[in-house]
Order: sequence, then structure tokens, then C-alpha cells
Amino acid sequence: MDNKTKTVLFVYNPHAGKGLIRASLSDIADVFTKAGYEVTVYPTQHAGDGYRKIIEDGSRYTLVCTSGGDGTLSEAVKAMMVLPEKTPLGYIPAGSTNDVAQSLNLPLKPSDCAKAIVTGVYYDYDVGSFNGENFVYVAAFGAFTSVSYATPQESKNMLGHAAYLVEAIKRVNEIRGYDLIIEHDGGVTKGNFVLGIVSNSISVGGMKNFVPEGVCFDDGLFEVCLIKTPTNPIELSSILADAAVNKLTNEKYFVTFKTSRLSIRSTEPIAWTLDGEAGGEHRKVEIINHKQAVRLKIGFNEITAEQEFSRMRSPSDRLLELSPEEYFRQQEDKSSKQ
Repeated sequence: MDNKTKTVLFVYNPHAGKGLIRASLSDIADVFTKAGYEVTVYPTQHAGDGYRKIIEDGSRYTLVCTSGGDGTLSEAVKAMMVLPEKTPLGYIPAGSTNDVAQSLNLPLKPSDCAKAIVTGVYYDYDVGSFNGENFVYVAAFGAFTSVSYATPQESKNMLGHAAYLVEAIKRVNEIRGYDLIIEHDGGVTKGNFVLGIVSNSISVGGMKNFVPEGVCFDDGLFEVCLIKTPTNPIELSSILADAAVNKLTNEKYFVTFKTSRLSIRSTEPIAWTLDGEAGGEHRKVEIINHKQAVRLKIGFNEITAEQEFSRMRSPSDRLLELSPEEYFRQQEDKSSKQ
């Protein structure tokens, strides 16, 4: 195949988000075709099928694009990590939660997202590994780890963080703590914790800004939040109220830090979730941040700007002076020379 031929493998989950992506397939394919891509479309047939397809065929294309929810994206990222070359990955969100899309400010209209991909820039994104298994944006344990995913999206939209609080209160009887020893970049943390979140996202389970400010998706660091086990109903009420409004600064209840890796040991098996899916029960966990391990292709915005400035090796003030038309024309000229 000619090196200048642009090809895209578009792998989508036809059932994600109640199957709404199917109505946009023609528009998406048209966007890629108009941008000069030869398009191959593949609907996944079952869980794990997208991973298999990308593993088998992904390296034959100049771009891989996936569409679905966070689970579909997780499959795609895991597959991209196995490919011998750093093939770019585009993502068109079509799920009910879309945590990663919210974090990266991706357009939610499928055709707009496709346009952002074909005219966009490369962004090298951190990927986590959990006892050797890759995950995209969150690993969590504890009584409420399923709450965000169980809370109806309509309730989240209408009530915001109060929806999370309402669902959590329903599950108060699930509360239990775990004695943990946690080794991380800053030292060793010991204690009894009812919940732990290791993330690289500003949205977890559809609850945007649950993690405090300062999240960076390419710095090689996780944001970690541990909630200490409450000793009485009053403490539990205070913890839930603070968590519902992102007030995670009370050291009596919360432990927060950034780290590139964690080693977590417990005296009994603990059930974990990875990107919202079951991650098994473990007594010992090794979590590592693989800095900028997967290359995304997304629209130019405030998140991608720093990497793009560095990649272009031109003064940032010059780039900011360009109109969008001039900027994208410059990118097209660069692509045609590759």
C-alpha cells in the first residue's frame, strides 16, 4: 500500500447508548471519505470483539477509530497497546456515560467528532496497568464503586451531585472498611478505607469534576482519593455530603495525592472495578501509570495545545495568532509530506 494512502478502520459498538450511533454511520463515513480516507467499517459482535479486530487488523491502517461507550474505548486502547507501532486512535463517544469524552472535551455529536478527528492533532495519553491489565481512566474499590454507574444518567443531568448522594444513601448497608498498606511515590499510607479511586479523569461514572482540579492526562501521574471508614452514622453523613460537592480536603475523612505507581496490600481479597467493569478480587495490587502510552487523534483544544506546541517546535504565541483555517491548512500540508 502506498505510504501516502490514508486508511481508517472504524470499529463501533452497535448497542452502545441504545444503538444511536447507527443513525450516524453514513455521516461519519462521509466525513472520513471527504478527508481522503479509505474507510473500513466493522460493527462489534460481542464483548471483546473490538479488541480482537484491532489486534488482528489495526496495524494495516493509518488510523483506527472506535465508537461506543467507555467500555468500547477501553477495549480499543488495550488493543492499541499491543500493536507494534503507535497507530493513532480516534474516538467518537456513543455511550451513556462517556467519562473520557467529557474529560477530553470531545464533541458529542458523532459527525462533529469525526470532523475533529480528521482535522485534529495527535495527543499522547497516559494508560494505567492493574496487575498487568491495562485500563484507560479509573481503577476503584469499595462499597460505592458501582454507585456512579448505577445512578440513572437522567438523574445525574437533573440533580447533579445530589443524584450520586441519593444513590449512595440507598447503599449505606454495603459500607465496610479494609485495612490497607499503600506504597506510592510519596511514601507509605496505612489505614482502614471504605473506598479508593485511582484515576486519570475529571469525570467518574458521569459525575464531572468528582476529582479535584489539576488533572493532567499526559503527566504520568494518577490522582488518588481514599475515603477513611466512618465510625458512626454522623461521620458517614459528613463524608457523603463532602464527596457530593467535591470537598475532599478534610484530612479526617479523605486522603488525596498524585503518584506514578501504587502497591496496595490487604489482609483479605478486595473487589475492584476497572473503567466501570469488574476487575476481580485481589489481596495485592500493583498499579502503574504508563506515561503517554497511546496516541489519540482528537481536535485541537486547550488540552492538546501543550503537546502540539512542543511537536511543532514553534513559539506558542505564533500558533495562537493563526486562524483555525490557517492552522488546519498547516496540518494538512504536514500530513501530505509524510
